[in-house]
Amino acid sequence: MAATNLKKRVIISGATGFIGQHLVPMLLRGGYEITALARDSARARSFDWFPEVDFIAHDIHGIAALTLNNASGATLIHLAWPGLPNYKSLFHLEENLPKSYAFIEHMLKQEVERVLVTGTCFEYGMQSGCLRADSPTQPANPYALAKDTLRKQLHFLQEQHPFTLQWARLFYMHGAGQNPKSVLAQLDAAIERGDTVFNMSGGEQLRDYLPVTVVAQQLAALLKKPSGIYNICSGTPISIRRLVEQRIQERGAKIEINLGYYPYPDYEPMAFWGEPSVKAEQ
Repeated sequence: MAATNLKKRVIISGATGFIGQHLVPMLLRGGYEITALARDSARARSFDWFPEVDFIAHDIHGIAALTLNNASGATLIHLAWPGLPNYKSLFHLEENLPKSYAFIEHMLKQEVERVLVTGTCFEYGMQSGCLRADSPTQPANPYALAKDTLRKQLHFLQEQHPFTLQWARLFYMHGAGQNPKSVLAQLDAAIERGDTVFNMSGGEQLRDYLPVTVVAQQLAALLKKPSGIYNICSGTPISIRRLVEQRIQERGAKIEINLGYYPYPDYEPMAFWGEPSVKAEQ
């Protein structure tokens, strides 16, 4: 294959996950050749894009190492990260961290040239206000610590094995395929059931939300950018109460919100949002 085409080859772990299921078709439309990795082949076949990718059923936590014949010169987009949204589980440190590092290192040995890993806004810890991509990290839960440690490990790996490393810190997302435990997914489920009341927290916490399709656009735009740390976010804070009220209005639903039913999460500050690092190309 010509060298110019190698840069258009992408390997995506977690291709059937919340982000991956939207990123794959977007990159296909952009002319990328995709090797899609995920554990569940039956789930992968449920997506319209399945016939257009080279799909490999693979669990990065498994024993068998993955060997690809077409990895040389490709980009690896590492999305796979099981165990969410249980941010406090030690599984992230004991399993996800070493297995993700070993997987990425193995792919680099197969001559992958660029690695894009999705991190998390939780790496900033309990800091409030607008957070820049160069803000110091202060992870305050096992999930955030595992992600932040992986990034630091990969920086050391760059010294031994030069490659382009992009770290994309994700803020909050919503859209098709979101985790059923997320606030908007729970609200939608309550509306579908015909519930008259939706129990939630006080709702005054400020967060940074993007549609998952826009998140995918921003990640795709990173493929044309250099090594670095990037915030994937809107830059516009919104209260959880307002987010819920907007969804109820959009759906024309008749449901009352019961504020203060749940306590505020103790693993994140009351008000934080990101300074966007990249704008997706329109």
